[in-house]
Amino acid sequence: MLVEEITSLEFEEAKRQVKTVIFPVGSIEAHGPHLPLATDLYTIYEVCKKVAEKKKVFIAPPLYYGLCRSTSTIPGTISITGEVLKKLILNLFHQFYLCGFKNFMVLSGHAGGTHNAYLVDAAESFISLVPYCNFFVADIFQLLRPCLKDMGIPEKDFHAGEWETSLMLYLKPELVKEGGFEDYPKFPKFRVVFEKEKYWGTGIWGDPRKASVEKGKKMVEWLVEFLISEIEKMEKELDEKCLL
Repeated sequence: MLVEEITSLEFEEAKRQVKTVIFPVGSIEAHGPHLPLATDLYTIYEVCKKVAEKKKVFIAPPLYYGLCRSTSTIPGTISITGEVLKKLILNLFHQFYLCGFKNFMVLSGHAGGTHNAYLVDAAESFISLVPYCNFFVADIFQLLRPCLKDMGIPEKDFHAGEWETSLMLYLKPELVKEGGFEDYPKFPKFRVVFEKEKYWGTGIWGDPRKASVEKGKKMVEWLVEFLISEIEKMEKELDEKCLL
C-alpha cells in the first residue's frame, strides 16, 4: 500500500492490519549514458511495490536523494550530506512510530557505503531511545549478493553494470538507453580526492552490455521472496514481544 496514494481514513483503517513500514531510499546520481539519474530509487521502489502486492505493508513515500561520494562531481549527481539524510529518516521513524508502527524496513537502492552507514546510524539512534522496535536496514547490492553469485555475476560489477542495468530493463525498460560500456573506477587506495571524475568519470562500475530482462526478472523475484520472509520474521518477533 503506497502511503502517498491513500486517504487519511484509508490510512487509519489499514493500520489495523498493517504492521510494517518500508522506507525506499535512492539517490540522484550519474549511472553512465544508458541509465537515468534516479536509477537507485526506481529499482528499490519498484521492488517495494511488488512486495506490497503480496504482503500487507505500508510503503512510505520514497526518498529520492542520498549521499553520493564517488560520483559527486559527475554531471547530474545531486548529493545530500549524511547528517541531513540521518535527520530526515530519524524524523520519519518518529512520525510513523507516533502513528503506532514499530516494524521499520529501510531499503536503499543506493549502495554507497557512507550513505548506508548513516541509515544504520539513524536506526541505531532511534532504537537506543525506543528499544521495542524492529529495524531491518540494507542496500540492494547487499541483498542481492547471494543471487548474483548464483547467477555468475562478479562482485566487481557494482554500479550501472550488468545487474543494475538488468533490473532497469525489467522494471523500467522505457528509461534504458543505448551506449552502455564496460568501465571501472581507478581511485587510489585509501585516498580521499577532490577531482573524483578524474578517477571515475563515467558512473559505470561493471559491464552493462551483459544485462538482460531475464536476469532482471530473476533478481526481482528473488528479492521479493527474501524481503517478504524477513518481514514475516519481524512481525512474528513483534507479536511475541506484545505477548510478554
